[in-house]
Amino acid sequence: MLQLPKSPPTVKMLVSTEESYELCRQITAKYSKTFYLGTRLMAEAKRRAIWAIYTWCRRTDELVDGPLASQTTPETLDDWERQLESLFSGHPLTDTDVALVDTLQSFPIDIQPFRDMIAGQRMDLYRSRYQTFEELNLYCYRVAGTVGLMSEAVMGVDARSSTTPWSSDAKHPTDEAVALGIANQLTNILRDVGEDARRGRIYLPLEELALFEYTEEDLFRGVVDDRWRSLMQFQIHRARKYFTESQRGISRLSPDARWPVWSALMIYSKILDAIEANGYDVFSKRAYVPKAGKLLCLPVAWLRAQVL
Repeated sequence: MLQLPKSPPTVKMLVSTEESYELCRQITAKYSKTFYLGTRLMAEAKRRAIWAIYTWCRRTDELVDGPLASQTTPETLDDWERQLESLFSGHPLTDTDVALVDTLQSFPIDIQPFRDMIAGQRMDLYRSRYQTFEELNLYCYRVAGTVGLMSEAVMGVDARSSTTPWSSDAKHPTDEAVALGIANQLTNILRDVGEDARRGRIYLPLEELALFEYTEEDLFRGVVDDRWRSLMQFQIHRARKYFTESQRGISRLSPDARWPVWSALMIYSKILDAIEANGYDVFSKRAYVPKAGKLLCLPVAWLRAQVL
């Protein structure tokens, strides 16, 4: 959907800040229903900021994963990074940029996670395979762990999590924020194995396919057998470990951020349950959490936000 112009764009009047946030809300609601549900539980200023961040992340992802991705080059991403620098300088170039510039003025967000996400998109330009999990983990950090870092700046930390009663340096749940992003990305990878294969991509580490004696050809043919089920059980176990690791940081977030984060974590992790319920067939069945299942998570998430 998004491609950067090769020549400087003509100057035009951009929408108001309120209109820009509404555009970001609509984009978030359309493309990430589970994530959007979690944001609706946040305070208004925080949910609007998260919508702005999500929209920038989606536009970044679409450069290499959208309908016009075949036209994206390294120079496209160079231009995109220069546009990012413009945003951090307070100069929006598009309608949805207006909301992000306002968010950057309201919350102490660092530019580095945004740069790292662009670096993740660069990986997708020239890589369609990952030999080891260490290689894949770097990719997952760049395209998703970074979202945790961006969001943490908006969520804020609880002042009571300071190391001492007189210390102003709160413990930031940075590692856990990254872990949640990686858990979500691993879940995406497992859910989308079939879709990625149709595009010639394999995100499962090749050495782990070999460990279970499952081949690339098997994957492209959508073979679901004992080898595949064992491989998927191994992958799901790892994703759940990242979800568990991320939980430890939620209690250090600001109280008004805990319920939405618990809700998003619980709902997204249920995609793994859906993969299991589908017999690990991610080639012909799409794993998803029905609306009723999402709503059932909310009261449990609220309780966890109060006591954990």
